[in-house]
Amino acid sequence: MIGTALVVRPDNAGDVLLAGPAVRAVAAGAREVVLLAGPYGRAAAELLPGVDRVLEWRAPWIDPDRVPMTSEHAARLVEQIRAVGPDVAVIFTSFHQSALPTALLLRLAGVPRIAAISEDYPGSLLDVRHVVDEGVDVPEPERMLGLARAAGFDLPPGDDGRLAVRGPLPDVEYLTGPPGHVVVHPGTTAPARAWPAERWAEAVEALLAAGERVVVTGSPGERALTALVSGPALDLGGATTFAELAAVLAGASAVVAANTGPAHLAAAVGTPVVSLFAPVVPAARWAPYGVPAVVLGDQGAPCRGSRARICPVPGHPCLTAVGGEHVVDAVRRLATAEVTLGEAVKEGVS
Repeated sequence: MIGTALVVRPDNAGDVLLAGPAVRAVAAGAREVVLLAGPYGRAAAELLPGVDRVLEWRAPWIDPDRVPMTSEHAARLVEQIRAVGPDVAVIFTSFHQSALPTALLLRLAGVPRIAAISEDYPGSLLDVRHVVDEGVDVPEPERMLGLARAAGFDLPPGDDGRLAVRGPLPDVEYLTGPPGHVVVHPGTTAPARAWPAERWAEAVEALLAAGERVVVTGSPGERALTALVSGPALDLGGATTFAELAAVLAGASAVVAANTGPAHLAAAVGTPVVSLFAPVVPAARWAPYGVPAVVLGDQGAPCRGSRARICPVPGHPCLTAVGGEHVVDAVRRLATAEVTLGEAVKEGVS
């Protein structure tokens, strides 16, 4: 067992949650795990089992706010890492990201052993260069767990490799009432992944008409959207911390969300998911993992694989063909166990 391991996942909350099984593998072989996260992933990092400390730093090659890369900004990270003094670092990335800028800064901080997936030749930047076939769409948790194993870490006996958060979660029944509600989370971080607001409102109305108790959730910046979408349903937009949101999702019978962090948070608390999934990234990699899930949307739409943040196709056809009735049907299928654990059913709606 080593002393301190640094794990790196500097992007969004969903990305951090998907790294959870790999982080637990590292934790099984280290006395301390320090997770380096970005500001959008810190709250998720603090909920991951196996994480002892969280550092925060904005990676200019990943952060969507276009943070300037300056010597002062780099020095802040180098100083943080030197203070930790890790024995090893494992850099987790998505298939379209490079680990090498991070590896360079970790070398400057004196990290003696660094592991990452890298298609590009890393020279002396990596000690463990894990090469994978990126033409094969492997679920992100399994891809990252593969890197952890290449670096010498594996899940402990009895760990099923699913997503997880640490408990106990806060008591939120004073907000939601008893368990059994359906959560509708209309917000996304990228417009290309968004279902139109009027369709979300239609889905809420259809779920209420079907006898479901609906709770609408969102971040503080999404209050206008949740107010527009919720109608007579309970609107919790901006009303919860990340841990409280996890508890709200844990009490739900199903969660309806786009490809965004709360969909993965729902999977981490074991709640089935109806995923309104725009195929700008592959559902095979990014669909809710390890829970019953129904993926709605045309996965063969022209935007497929574009990684676009703004929809490149007029009319947003991959999702606009999905209606509220499709959401109600998907929720009912999850409730009647037509979708089994760990199975993601893709329903192309045209």
